[in-house]
Amino acid sequence: MATSSQPARVLTELDHIRITNLLKHPGMAFAAELESVIDNAELVSSYKVPPQLVTMNSQVRIADGETHDERTLTLCYPPDTNPDKGFVSVLSPIGTGLLGLVEGQLAHWVTPGGVQVKAKILKVIFQPEDSGEYLR
Repeated sequence: MATSSQPARVLTELDHIRITNLLKHPGMAFAAELESVIDNAELVSSYKVPPQLVTMNSQVRIADGETHDERTLTLCYPPDTNPDKGFVSVLSPIGTGLLGLVEGQLAHWVTPGGVQVKAKILKVIFQPEDSGEYLR
């Protein structure tokens, strides 16, 4: 069950399978938080996912909860990570924080330095499933 600090998450069945397999590799940083997210998520078919949902390979516009600074990020798998270009891994605290939320929700995460951060999801700019890419 979700708490106010951990909103309810919805994942596609395919994202759930891929992330579960990813977490089977040893030494995954932040794996405990991500495991909790995927273990407690509601699963939906890629064909029935709402377009406002942050799924893997989605591009989102977020606003910092304190400064209100906006930035665009793409949630990706570790091999595609490039923070300088806005590609954040699902294994990172911010990636785990965004996964499975919808526009308007607040994402919460703790930085490696121990700082608690929150950001509002303003817009899902691109979602593979909404574009007909159900297996991406």
